[in-house]
Amino acid sequence: MLLTPHTPAQIRRLATLLAHIPVAMLTNHDADGALHSRPMWLLEIDATGCLWFFTSIKSNKLGFLDKVNLSFNNYSRAIYVSLSGHCEIDTDVAKRVRLWTPLAKAWFPEGPESPNLALLKFIPARAEYWNSPHCKLVRVLTGAKPAAEGRHLKSVSEPKMRESLAVVNE
Repeated sequence: MLLTPHTPAQIRRLATLLAHIPVAMLTNHDADGALHSRPMWLLEIDATGCLWFFTSIKSNKLGFLDKVNLSFNNYSRAIYVSLSGHCEIDTDVAKRVRLWTPLAKAWFPEGPESPNLALLKFIPARAEYWNSPHCKLVRVLTGAKPAAEGRHLKSVSEPKMRESLAVVNE
C-alpha cells in the first residue's frame, strides 16, 4: 500500500506500522554516486510525520541528504515499510536532551550535549508498506516446494513472492 504521510490518519498508520521496528536502514548516495546504507535507531515520529534519529555531525552521509530511503523490516510480524524523502540536520540541544536514550551513550559518551551529536530529521515524501497476518504462511508455502526438491530457497522467484504478498494484502 502507498501512503503520503501528511494527514494525521496517515501519520498514525505509519507510527502503528513502525511501533515494533526501532531500527531502519538509511540509504543514500555517497560521494561517488554509489548507494550506501547504515542502520539508524528511530527516536520519534513527530506530529508532522517526520522521523528523528541521532547522528554524528562528522558523518559522511550529511553531505548527501537530498534523496534518502528508510527501510524498516519486522520479519516476525510480516511488516515491511519503505520511506523516501530527504533529511535535514537539527542541532537543538533541548530536543536532543528530550530524545536522549541510554542506548545512544555507546556512540556519544558525552551525552546529549556532545559537540558531535546532531539530530537527523527525515521528511517523508512517500511511504510504502506491506503487511499481512498470512505473510508467514505465504513464506512457508513459497519455500516448501524448493525445500522438498532439495533446492535452496533463493531459487524461488522473487516476483512470485511479491505477487503472493500483493494478493494477501488486498
